[in-house]
Amino acid sequence: MSDSSRSSDATDAVAPRPGIAGRLSRLIQLDTTSSRVVEHGIAGFEELFEELYPLVHGRLERERVGERGILYRLPGATDADPIVLMGHFDTVPAEETEAWRHPPFSGAIEGGVVHGRGAIDDKGALVVLFDAVENLLAAGATPARTVYLSLGGDEETNGTAAQTIAEELHARGIRPWLVLDEGGAIIDGVLPGLPYRSAVVGLGEKGVLSVTLTASAPAGHASTPSRTPSAPLRIARALARLSRNPFPKRLNTTSRRMFEAYRGVARGPIGQALVTLVPALGPVSAQLLSRLGGEPAAMVQTTVAATVLAGGTVPNVIPDTASAVLNLRIALGETVAGTLARLRRVIRDPAISFAVLESHEPSPESRMDSPQWRLIEDAVSTAYPGTLTVPYVMLAASDARHFHRYTPDATYRLAPLAMSAAERAALHGVNERVTVDALERGERFYRHLLRHLPAEKHLPV
Repeated sequence: MSDSSRSSDATDAVAPRPGIAGRLSRLIQLDTTSSRVVEHGIAGFEELFEELYPLVHGRLERERVGERGILYRLPGATDADPIVLMGHFDTVPAEETEAWRHPPFSGAIEGGVVHGRGAIDDKGALVVLFDAVENLLAAGATPARTVYLSLGGDEETNGTAAQTIAEELHARGIRPWLVLDEGGAIIDGVLPGLPYRSAVVGLGEKGVLSVTLTASAPAGHASTPSRTPSAPLRIARALARLSRNPFPKRLNTTSRRMFEAYRGVARGPIGQALVTLVPALGPVSAQLLSRLGGEPAAMVQTTVAATVLAGGTVPNVIPDTASAVLNLRIALGETVAGTLARLRRVIRDPAISFAVLESHEPSPESRMDSPQWRLIEDAVSTAYPGTLTVPYVMLAASDARHFHRYTPDATYRLAPLAMSAAERAALHGVNERVTVDALERGERFYRHLLRHLPAEKHLPV
């Protein structure tokens, strides 16, 4: 692993252990939905993981950090700053219905595909990482830098495992050279005109703000509504005002670079327009992208979604209170405080109170002109030849945000698994699945990355 050559010869010389699909199947069969992990702890996961990865558990240092965090340490050949590779083993719930082709916790393997909850998010990504480490240990390899493997059991509930691990490493004086978590993927076709296979790597992620709006007004009988706005009506008006007054649209640096990365491979007039006009016409481009809705719109502005509504309990009584929970994803360059202040200005109703449930600032944007980025590019090229590595802003939240404040220039998000549009749509939904080919290529990605870690303490950008 200390060889810094970018050749794939050393990586290919390691014979991968067969049965990667079976190991993922075993993990899927173990129900680690977040609620179950909270109730039963993580001992069951640890026991199975030890069985699946005997060399990792026999040779790496391991410690519990907090209730649901696990930290492994693989010593390196030099005292250069270490790297942190991340993942989580908890999953969102899955109700077994007829919509599932296979039961969600069956781990069925059929036609070169592994089915079940967590196949991609995030047990598939865990398996390719730990298979790579196991294979390199079997080959007697030692990394050029110390490697930390950070696992959390409460990512899906925005828990504290990763935060506790990040704070513990920081308290020990450890400043990672590279942090890599889930987030991006290997995909085909980001937007119309950009059909090129790409590894989209998150340079940063949007912030999060969840807030409860509570309206108060006199209660009354539904047969004689007052002219004074009721509590439910106040909430409805607040949501309508937010819908009519969306947040400003801006094209951030990472999104501009994403379009620039496709120059030379864009197809047709739409593709050419995207890669030339979008970077050049920032404000206009942001307005156009917002009109596309979905992911393009979320790229350029803070989004607001009403997720929970509550009010009365019987049909014929106007309640004295009503509430709505808003989930906002804050655009890069904005702040929690500024976002909350704008909510108050737009709603402008003194009868509505605001209670913050959760908040995280948007992350910094990591660098592309760095040896860390080039290492990721090389690993992608080895595992997925001909694939373009491009930056993007992660629209959801990941555990990486807890490390980004300590490693602002080199925290990235990529699960090195190929995912079709249908497979991405199954995340947190029904029929979650991953191909065996993607698992084998993902293992090669991590194996190359670990093989080619540079030993130098300070590298030029």
